[in-house]
Amino acid sequence: MTTIAHPSMVIRAGDHDRENTANLLGQALAQGYLEMGEYERRVQAAFATHTNAELRELVADLPWAYLRRTDPRRRAARQRAARMSVRLHLAGYLTMLVAVLTVWLAVGLTAGAWYFWPIWPIVGAGIGLFGHAMSVKLAMPA
Repeated sequence: MTTIAHPSMVIRAGDHDRENTANLLGQALAQGYLEMGEYERRVQAAFATHTNAELRELVADLPWAYLRRTDPRRRAARQRAARMSVRLHLAGYLTMLVAVLTVWLAVGLTAGAWYFWPIWPIVGAGIGLFGHAMSVKLAMPA
């Protein structure tokens, strides 16, 4: 027999939930929404809670969306990820470049056909790489 949880049932909080709440409280402290004493009291309470409802009460008066969007650590992590995506795109582009030039050279040496067809995939993929790099560069704050 299966039972379906009723919405009014108490949901237990796990360590991950408590750590997320503590991180949010740390962001609130860093951005001046909490003083050190209030922060310490709330973090201690967060790790002493048993339910998700108790955790929500600890952060109910904080501006959730604003804290998450303007967190400097989150912004820095997104910038690092964007730069890494361009590096990976560049690595893929260079791998493709070596592959098409190798095939072109092999065909040229064996069949004597020296038409430089690799220019088309090189230019096409290069435009994509350039567009990706510029979109990341323009999105970065100065």
